[in-house]
Amino acid sequence: MSTQDGQTRSRIRPGVSVDIVLKKDQQTGKLTRGIVKDILTNSATHPRGIKVRLQDGQIGRVQSIVTKE
Repeated sequence: MSTQDGQTRSRIRPGVSVDIVLKKDQQTGKLTRGIVKDILTNSATHPRGIKVRLQDGQIGRVQSIVTKE
């Protein structure tokens, strides 16, 4: 597996597997893995990561995009 950064909106699409930081975990940096349901950030890039909603309803900022190789 490899990872890509989560600061560019064009790389993130519904159905993609990502690691996000939830609001409650911003202090610790704990990552949560899930599948993107919705993209919530409208701008093309964001320095802290694009905000998404996962299929299970959790919302956070993408730290990395998980790809299978």
